[in-house]
Amino acid sequence: MAVDSTTSSPLGPPACEKDAKALQFIEDMTKNCDPVQENVLSEILSQNAATEYLQQWNLDGATDRKTFKSKVPVISYDDLLPYVNRIANGDRSPILSSHPISEFLTSSGTSAGERKLMPTIAAEMDRRQKLYSLLMPVMNLYVPGLDKGKGLYFLFIKAEAKTPSGLVARPVLTSYYKSQQFKTRPFDPYNVYTSPNETILCVDAFQSMYSQMLCGLLFREEVLRCGAVFASGLVRAIKFLQLNWQQLAMDVESGNLSNKITDSSIRECVSKILKPNPELAQFIREECCDGNWEGIITRIWPNTKYLDVIVTGAMAQYIPILDYYSGNLPKTCTMYASSECYFGLNLTPMVKPSEVCYTIMPNMGYFEFIPHDPENPVTISRDSPPQLLDLADLELGKEYELVISTYSGLCRYRVGDILQVKGFHNSAPQFKFIRRKNVLLSIDADKTDETELQAAIDNASVLLKEFNTTVVEYTSYGDTKTIPGHYVIYWELLMKDPANGPPENVLAQCCLAMEEALNSVYRQSRVADNSIGPLEIRVVKNGTFEELMDYAISRGASINQYKVPRCVTFTPIMELLDSRVVSAHFSPAAPHWTSERRF
Repeated sequence: MAVDSTTSSPLGPPACEKDAKALQFIEDMTKNCDPVQENVLSEILSQNAATEYLQQWNLDGATDRKTFKSKVPVISYDDLLPYVNRIANGDRSPILSSHPISEFLTSSGTSAGERKLMPTIAAEMDRRQKLYSLLMPVMNLYVPGLDKGKGLYFLFIKAEAKTPSGLVARPVLTSYYKSQQFKTRPFDPYNVYTSPNETILCVDAFQSMYSQMLCGLLFREEVLRCGAVFASGLVRAIKFLQLNWQQLAMDVESGNLSNKITDSSIRECVSKILKPNPELAQFIREECCDGNWEGIITRIWPNTKYLDVIVTGAMAQYIPILDYYSGNLPKTCTMYASSECYFGLNLTPMVKPSEVCYTIMPNMGYFEFIPHDPENPVTISRDSPPQLLDLADLELGKEYELVISTYSGLCRYRVGDILQVKGFHNSAPQFKFIRRKNVLLSIDADKTDETELQAAIDNASVLLKEFNTTVVEYTSYGDTKTIPGHYVIYWELLMKDPANGPPENVLAQCCLAMEEALNSVYRQSRVADNSIGPLEIRVVKNGTFEELMDYAISRGASINQYKVPRCVTFTPIMELLDSRVVSAHFSPAAPHWTSERRF
């Protein structure tokens, strides 16, 4: 429905009255960024004044920023963990939040090899839903006519665990997809999916992907946008099509769902839309049979206007393959969120991936920022607390580490994201996501840091001892040319008796030993989600890492300060390493993983 021009937003003319209200909300929040933040902090401190955590800092009922900043310390997950463990083990007293903790959201970050647990309260779901409700009104400013078709989105839930207290622990998106806010969402012509809820809510990854792909094929001419949460998810969906197109075509031709799909709710909902269609089946076979996957997205879904996937941060590595599959369709990154808090949205979603910026919505939580300078890092301690900056105090071009306080009870918590201010919308800064602090390797939801990688190397090295062999140097990279992507570890070995060095089967077992030592997010991605392939060790010639140092020095590095990079992405360095490989070995089996976790 057309909207009178008098209601037009500074962001652009809204597509409908509902959009006009959403865009006006964005304007109100971003014009009054600092007052909104002041009010949010006051609400958080008032709501949680009686909690054990806040009372220990002697705020005495104060809800102002000055008192809060002077008395409450900046913390990391290790500081939070004792409180989390008490809640997980059944302590129902108001420890972090005056409202009951409704569940734990599991972060992709880890602590001691396990996913971090973020406590949340029921009211947070409404806050997250509010941010979701702003996405399509912004997108409609740039892409007209999205109410005339459907979105093909590959969305999945993951396995849940229960704490000893009975509280559920699960990823934030699993929580959202299983919520009433998602399952009973009102019909919105601008936000119709090809996938029925039942296909999304099946925990079996194969059945969920198969049924969602099948529905996407059945509605292929109605699809106006394709997406997944992360770029890796959409790449995986196309790989799934490559492996399963023959069975999918048989289902379409016969009108009968494959016997591989045993979930009764999926069979019931798909049977309502799956009818014999030999013409569509033949089309699928013709498009897929010759192995040409270039432009496959626009060939099968010809009306697709853009891809809706996160391609910032570690996901940027998937841009080339998505360009290949889609014929260079625009890639939109619509929102910025984490398990700890939903932060904001992209007000210019059709820009190039390298130009994506997110506007933090000041109503979502209270945000502070540590100036980030790799050359002069800020030391954080309770004895010498740093002067953190507010959302309204940031400078163009500067980098900052994000610190949050939430209604669920997180207070001055370091998320670990490094952001750079690229501009402003009204008084609200617009940020480019630079990276997650300390992360070396990431293929999908996994985040492996240097400490974890070193521990995995140490675990594998034990197997080399009986052959009088040691790892003298190593580096790594995330190989996304394979689907799914996988970790590649380069080893230079010192063998005291080269004639009796470790055989192939032992080096393969070293790959598995590394995987067993990596965190639970990595192992779940390998075992349950199949989103990461087997780890690979490439053994290089002796002297390779000396050559690597020589190359770095030739490009200006100081010989006194040179350190071997534990992760490489620079093409000439990777080419040098690969040219020195003498053998390559893959993990022969999947590592151990269970949805149950240690408490």
